[in-house]
Amino acid sequence: MDWPHDPDGEEGSEGGRKYGQAIIAKKIDEGEDFPLNKSEFVAEFGDDPIRLDYERVVSLSEIFEHVDGEEFGDFVELHKAVGKAMRDNGFWFYEGADKFVKGKKA
Repeated sequence: MDWPHDPDGEEGSEGGRKYGQAIIAKKIDEGEDFPLNKSEFVAEFGDDPIRLDYERVVSLSEIFEHVDGEEFGDFVELHKAVGKAMRDNGFWFYEGADKFVKGKKA
């Protein structure tokens, strides 16, 4: 895919590699973006590259296809939904992530 910007360039990650939810979180202004509408968010940022690990990059829209819910009241609610979608659908590369969330409601 032709990305609108380099995920490791200045616009994408401020000079250093950042991954997954950290990149998504940088697109959100907690004070102004909530409640956050998923469709509007994906319309604005859907084509943006999200680096999952050192060799895999997907679009934000690929991740959000799996995020449950259409509107999120605050950052924590959104962050939990995105994390669950990433873990459940192969977008989470951290080894042992299941040990940190097992038995917890995401």
